[in-house]
Amino acid sequence: MMTIIDRLKLILERVNLTPGNFADKIGVAPATISHILSGRNKYPSAEVMLRLHETYPDIDLNWLLTGEGTLVKDDPDSMFTGSLFGDNAINPAQRTTESENRKENALESAKNDDNVVVKQEIIYKEKPARNIAEIRIFYDDGTYETFTPNK
Repeated sequence: MMTIIDRLKLILERVNLTPGNFADKIGVAPATISHILSGRNKYPSAEVMLRLHETYPDIDLNWLLTGEGTLVKDDPDSMFTGSLFGDNAINPAQRTTESENRKENALESAKNDDNVVVKQEIIYKEKPARNIAEIRIFYDDGTYETFTPNK
């Protein structure tokens, strides 16, 4: 048997909202919805149920409270009636041919310009020679030695 928590989770799926966004939408604290869904509060308060019903009047309050009936009222203009992607009288599917939906177009032919000459020039700059002035070796005991080349 479906609990009231299960029914609330089903509503969250149907309206496609996170618990936090759902709480904001119906005007309650996010912690309130979190406590209900986690089972900390076994039953939502009357205020939560009233705000949910005010925000989503298509949801059958009897189903929400008792589990009897269906999620939505028997209202033909209900926001939840029918399938989201299925055919229905209000939104009949419009069939298109396969080529109409294609986004890529074939190229006529590859275009090459063989007459273009690419000129590349490399410039080498010489740097003056560098000489070692000093070498330092550091030891793990905090000491170091310095070596200088003999000139």
